[in-house]
Parts: sequence; C-alpha cells; structure tokens
Amino acid sequence: MDLGISGKRALVCASSKGLGRGCAEALAAEGVNLVMNARGADALESAAAAIRAAHGVDVVTVAADITTEDGRAKVLAAAGDVDILVNNAGGPPPGMWTDWNRDDFIAALDANMLTPIALIKALVPGMMERGWGRVVNITSQSVKSPIPVLGLSNSARAGLTGYVAGTSRQVAGKGVVINNLLPGIHDTDRATSLDGGVAKAEGISMEDARKKRHATIPAGRYGTAQEFGAACAFLCSQHAGFIVGQNLLLDGGAVNTTL
Repeated sequence: MDLGISGKRALVCASSKGLGRGCAEALAAEGVNLVMNARGADALESAAAAIRAAHGVDVVTVAADITTEDGRAKVLAAAGDVDILVNNAGGPPPGMWTDWNRDDFIAALDANMLTPIALIKALVPGMMERGWGRVVNITSQSVKSPIPVLGLSNSARAGLTGYVAGTSRQVAGKGVVINNLLPGIHDTDRATSLDGGVAKAEGISMEDARKKRHATIPAGRYGTAQEFGAACAFLCSQHAGFIVGQNLLLDGGAVNTTL
C-alpha cells in the first residue's frame, strides 16, 4: 500500500534506537525526510547514517534533551515546518507509590506529558495553516491498564491522553490528525531494563525473567520495533485522516479488555 507521504517532513523524537528508531525507519521507507532527535550524539548519528544509506532520504540530526526548554528550542529551530510529529521520550523509573515525591512527579510530567504538549503547540498551528498534518504520541499500554510499579508513567501518560482527546477534535477540521500509540512490551532497551529489575528482585536469570513475561502476553512474545514503526507510519499516512483522537494498543493482546 502506498501511504501517500513521500516527500513529507517528520520530526521523530528519541529516535536513535527502540520504538522511536522503528518509527523513523518506517517513515523513511515511505520516502519521508526526517529530523531525528536523541540525547546521545553517537547513537543518533549512527542511526541517521544507516537510514540515509538504506532509504535515500534527507535526515537532519539534533542531539538534545527534548524534555528541557533548551533542548526543545534547539530541535524546533532545526525542524522548521514539519508535516509529521512523532512524540516520544523515555519512561520514568519504576518503583512503588511510597517511593515518589513531588519532584519525581514533576519530572515525569515534564518528560511524558508537558514535553509532547509543548511540541504539539509549537508545530500544529503550522500544520493547520497548510491544511495537513499528523501527530503520533508514543504513550503506553498502562494508559488502558495501569502497571503498579510504573505509577509515574501511568499518571503522566494518562494526562497526555486526556489532553489529546480534546485537542485532536479541535484541529481535525483543519486536516491535522492526532492519535496515540500504546506499546506493550517490545524488545527494546526498556524491556531489558525492566526484565533486569525482575531478575534481580526474584533471583532468577534474565532468560527466565523474559520467559515469565512472555507467558503474560497472548501472542507469546515481545513486539518488535519494526512492526511498531509500521503502525506509526500508517497513522501518519494519507489513509488515516478519519482516525481522530484514538488510542491504539500494540501489546500482543496483553490488555484484556473488550473496548
């Protein structure tokens, strides 16, 4: 299927690896030129070089912390007028409800709620003026089914979801479509970190920790960055104009719900 977005320009945040990299790769495969952002310059440049070589698209890189005001300013200055925005940032650390203080919550909100909102506010007006735009926010399956040890993430991402629910319906008439992708466990550094925590806490091997988590997923495996990226690319396509303010789970069936 031709997604109809060749020649568009996309900003993909936190895209040097993991799910962000999967989204950048999938968009580049459709002929989308990229502005890639990540904190680590070396990993970012390596990912950009690989994408340029594989897909022949223009790739601009900006090494900066997107969760800070200075980082966002640097990224936005390089991005200019983009047609597609993929919001992404690493999740807060796990813990228990008794562990977190106000500063922990402010940090989580800054990274996983207020940063994507700031980027939406900065870039969507231009999309509206041009009559076309796509925003995809990478959130979490915890929005649908809270994960006790990820209370900071549960809270911040749920807040973003509420903001998108209202905002998406205000801008859709101008050709701008905003949706959320809710990943379950994918085979990324984040999963490795979480599995490492389980292995340490329970005194088991990493392999056993992974098998234990696989058993909780009806698909029997972790997702891949490639299939996640493909879903993102579709939501950014010409064919997704009637999908507004939705929360699409990519979790292998792990969240057991009818709606």
